[in-house]
Amino acid sequence: MKVIEKAAAKINLGLDTPFRHPDGMPEWNMVMTSIDLADYVAVTDRPETTIEVLSNTGFLPNDHRNLAYQAAVLLQTTYHVNRGALIEIDKHIPVAAGLGGGSSDAAAVLRALNHLWHLGLSLAELARLGLKVDSDVPYCVYGKTAHVTGRGENVAVLNPPLKPSWLVLAKPHVSVSTPNILRQIDYATLAHPNIDQVLEGVAQDDFALLDQHMGNALEKVSMTRYPEIHQIKERMRHYGADHAVMSGTGPTVFALFRQQSRAHRVYNSIRGFCSEAYLVRSL
Repeated sequence: MKVIEKAAAKINLGLDTPFRHPDGMPEWNMVMTSIDLADYVAVTDRPETTIEVLSNTGFLPNDHRNLAYQAAVLLQTTYHVNRGALIEIDKHIPVAAGLGGGSSDAAAVLRALNHLWHLGLSLAELARLGLKVDSDVPYCVYGKTAHVTGRGENVAVLNPPLKPSWLVLAKPHVSVSTPNILRQIDYATLAHPNIDQVLEGVAQDDFALLDQHMGNALEKVSMTRYPEIHQIKERMRHYGADHAVMSGTGPTVFALFRQQSRAHRVYNSIRGFCSEAYLVRSL
């Protein structure tokens, strides 16, 4: 039996880290939403216990380094499942881009195998398990606009969610290592965005308030190492975006629009400067 799951990319409308835990992991305070840029993950149940991952890209490891593989093994060992799976990933989300592609693939595998192996786990239970794979997996299990805190395990789905919007995304030709960026955070000098105002903007459908307060505390950390991120931000604004924000640890930068025509103008301009550009809708 085969299940196909859509694994949507995520963006951070607001990303803050108030402090670092004694084990070195950051505390998060984020507002996240999913977008219509997605991988498609086909999971086939197997009678033997082998976990196999295949993908349509050479940029993705197919072994224990792959988060989808890790998620399958974790579910298998935690619940003593005497079966295996073939995981086929049709990859569209850029790798190491700050868009949570690997985490979304892992979340898709958890949802699919929960069904195929008849485990009967709730989304909350899958999210708690997913935290052992990556801090973005709990959010990706839900895939809806949410306020995410703690180490990533506290996912409060927002009602109402972000109203349908257009987004332009641009990824410069660099790949960012999240662990490297997190190690470089200097909490004494970190600039913190106003996450409460981001939440208020979503709740009140106040696009101007949301656009004004969207921000990412890790931008300066990543831009110091990768100046291309700053160049993309400046180009986005030059081409007509009111605000441009880095997602995750980068390097992808996005701008949010309510008018499709304006989003198209910025997209058509930015793709002349950056080949990896996307025009998408929020989910």
